[in-house]
Amino acid sequence: MTMSSPAPQQAHILVIDDEPDLRTLYELTLLREGYRVEAAGDLAQAREQLREKRFDAIITDMRLPDGLGLELLRELVAEQRQERCVVITAHGSAENAVEALKAGAFDYLTKPVDLKQFRSVVASAIQVPRTTAAPLPGGRSEPDGPGSSTTSASKLADGNAVLQKLVGESPIMRAVKSRIVKVSGSMAPILIQGESGTGKELVARAVHGCSHRAAGPFVAVNCSAIPENLLEAEFFGARKGAYTGSAQDRQGYFQAAKGGTLFLDEIGDLPLAMQSKLLRAIQERMVRPLGSPQEDAVDVRIVSATHKDLNAEVQAGTFRQDLYYRLNVIEIGVPALRDRRDDLPALCQALLGRICQESGFSMPTLSAPAMERLRAHPFNGNVRELENLLHRAVALGEGGELHFDAPPEEYVAVPENLQDFLDQQERNILSKVLEETGFNRTAAATRLGLSLRQIRYRIARLNIATPLGDDSANENA
Repeated sequence: MTMSSPAPQQAHILVIDDEPDLRTLYELTLLREGYRVEAAGDLAQAREQLREKRFDAIITDMRLPDGLGLELLRELVAEQRQERCVVITAHGSAENAVEALKAGAFDYLTKPVDLKQFRSVVASAIQVPRTTAAPLPGGRSEPDGPGSSTTSASKLADGNAVLQKLVGESPIMRAVKSRIVKVSGSMAPILIQGESGTGKELVARAVHGCSHRAAGPFVAVNCSAIPENLLEAEFFGARKGAYTGSAQDRQGYFQAAKGGTLFLDEIGDLPLAMQSKLLRAIQERMVRPLGSPQEDAVDVRIVSATHKDLNAEVQAGTFRQDLYYRLNVIEIGVPALRDRRDDLPALCQALLGRICQESGFSMPTLSAPAMERLRAHPFNGNVRELENLLHRAVALGEGGELHFDAPPEEYVAVPENLQDFLDQQERNILSKVLEETGFNRTAAATRLGLSLRQIRYRIARLNIATPLGDDSANENA
């Protein structure tokens, strides 16, 4: 017998606000949507309610007479309660919003609250699947709410299927997958960082697939591939006649991703002028299509990715600090292939299976010597380079056992981004010489024919770690 999902009106919501008029407004809005609603005017009343009942969602003001809404949020997280918490912050208080998301809030709203947005955020919050029913005092428990049906189980299965595409069971990859599952349940923006070719888009798709937005669209945007004069129209859309050649209305990426996830790849390449407009769209959740007199509300989760050190870009003045803090609420680092060589056999098996299926070749096997050659390869291009290498080996092989007749270095693919490739070569050389000189910058600079100032600059630009993390350390040792 198939269980049906509970109706939305069965959701139970707690509203916490010390202003009676606002509290009544929120209550009436939610009651009209068919929800069951309880209310509290301060933290003490809210805690009393939470001791007796379990809710599907909690809406709390940031500032209350007896403390901050964040205090309650942290208590919920510490007690492993399953309620999703939406925090209401003062208009323009970006720091509070980011702090709330980092503390575990599902989402936030800014005052004055737009009721249409309010209803949308609450609807999203109660759709998030719960893992288990949280027991109440005395061992009692309540039936699960809207997120506990077989539909939720189906979504979880879909998420697991997406996670399986992230091949590898090394400790570092298990940590990445665990983090994806942990952070996928909120609306907090995610910044994925990793070298070119590590699979950042796969991680973004896994976040989307594990989230309550999995049934919505996943829209991937390469920020470095859009001409600067088209950025605004591409992101926010345009009305007919807004610019030369626009013969009809067109959707932007934000509109196309409605109800789903907007993945902004290579976010570090976005021009400063567009960074400012993107920041406003994220903060206000509104976009104005080119040529339109009015703004459109948007409902997307932002996941961005970069191979750059955005913190260094902020210091250099090429990336807005306020946008960086908005995007980097939650960070997921994707490891380089050289840091997870134990995953090579599984990666090769998965990649060879796909290559052979697409090309019609029979599946070859990797000999032990061939695998040893791969293990010794630097893989500066990471998984993308491994895939290119295997493509070539399959194309040039004769079936059966796969061999590399020449050293793998001869199979290095032409880099997709020359500057990234050159930076990586320079990083490898500097790291090697620094290690050989005991991280004595003066000695390393002399060996490389550089001045001390030049080597300092390169260490900072290429984000090379030193034992003490001190730019002056070991210079005259």
